[in-house]
Amino acid sequence: MSISNGAGTSTGKPLKQIHLAAHFPGVNNTTVWSDPAAGSHVEFSSFAHFARTAERAKFDFLFLAEGLRLREQGGQIYDLDVVGRPDTFTVLSALAAVTEHLGLTGTINSTFNEPYEVARQFASLDHLSGGRAAWNVVTSWDAFTGENFRRGGFLPQEERYSRAKEFLATANELFDSWHGDEIVADQGAGTFLRDARAGSFSHKGQHFDIEGQFNVPRSPQGRPVIFQAGDSDEGREFAAEGADAIFSRYSTLKEGQAFYTDVKGRLARHGRTRDQLLILPAATFVLGDSDAEAQELAREVRRQQVSGATAIKHLEFVWNRDLSSYDPEGPLPDIDPDLGEHTIARGRAQVRMYRDPLAIAREWRELAAAKNWSIRDLVIETGNRQAFVGSPATVASTINDFVQADAADGFILVPHITPGGLDVFADTVVPLLQERGVFRTEYEGTTLRDHLGLAHPDDGAAEPVAS
Repeated sequence: MSISNGAGTSTGKPLKQIHLAAHFPGVNNTTVWSDPAAGSHVEFSSFAHFARTAERAKFDFLFLAEGLRLREQGGQIYDLDVVGRPDTFTVLSALAAVTEHLGLTGTINSTFNEPYEVARQFASLDHLSGGRAAWNVVTSWDAFTGENFRRGGFLPQEERYSRAKEFLATANELFDSWHGDEIVADQGAGTFLRDARAGSFSHKGQHFDIEGQFNVPRSPQGRPVIFQAGDSDEGREFAAEGADAIFSRYSTLKEGQAFYTDVKGRLARHGRTRDQLLILPAATFVLGDSDAEAQELAREVRRQQVSGATAIKHLEFVWNRDLSSYDPEGPLPDIDPDLGEHTIARGRAQVRMYRDPLAIAREWRELAAAKNWSIRDLVIETGNRQAFVGSPATVASTINDFVQADAADGFILVPHITPGGLDVFADTVVPLLQERGVFRTEYEGTTLRDHLGLAHPDDGAAEPVAS
């Protein structure tokens, strides 16, 4: 694929502007703890360094995922990767004080929270940050996590999405309960009501029956930017109905284009246009002075991310058995996966990906035999790979190609070193994208909606929300 460096592509279409964001690594084995540069996932200095780097590079936003319970495997706490971190709202509120432009996006669960509480927190964050708040709306899929909450895990998938849609619609009613003609703002003394109805709301539905007055005035963005991360058909439709952006797990050009076409194609039936929903895949990266050096570094990183113990634990996701007696440098088990109702891994979404364990085990055995792979080799080669590997010039070109070819609108970058892993990307790749004219050199607005090119709800062009 050939992309020009001028004002348009080789097909004559104008160049799309690339959106970039930074994901502070969450509950996963992405982080290479053995690297001397690896830092804390709890100390605020790590979050501040990461956010300041993203803002220095003119990124759209910083993203925090969510882990509501420590994961377990074989009845024990899973302690081979990141296992937890501080509360999302607390971290984002603190980051609002040390940044000026960077969007602040947090994952907050709709299964275990309540609309009034979440709306109040996001409206407050939007005020504190001057209009930079965003909410990644998710549902919880397992009863194990739900044991930490009153709601437990009793909601089946279709009801979880039904609750999520009503949750978002209800939260938007609260955000919209304050209007400009109902208040008088006095910067010296505070906010005064012109209309006593300001903040009044009443919602009666399947999942929520609430009424009262919302006590946070209209925030700079009106509503936070809404993200969605589900890849199921229900998740894609939920995003098409009411989200501003959807995360994607597809990192190849062909898969990315298929996802992009599917989700964007759903918008018209909800009265929305293609530019009202951004598609942003997560992407890891490894940079080197040359492509060859980067490839070698990527191999080293993967072996650091997948230790022998980690490889065995990952294989247990499919086999659903205790495989601790197996040698990670030896062959795959010759026994079949256990298809029982219990799962050896609890609180881990990846388990849901292996819906036909017998077929996967058969495929992996054949692949390992053909390639002469050990258990660890197989997990390394079939697991998540770095999305972008190469010199800064190669990575900049590849990112641009993906966006111009409608495989994505941009990427959420996940470095393998925390908190300094984003620095090299900011210093080497971003300038090349700026030279191509596909990424901003300065922020042109003050809110996250400005950065993402999204309309303000009060402009009359806001997309409808599912009710």
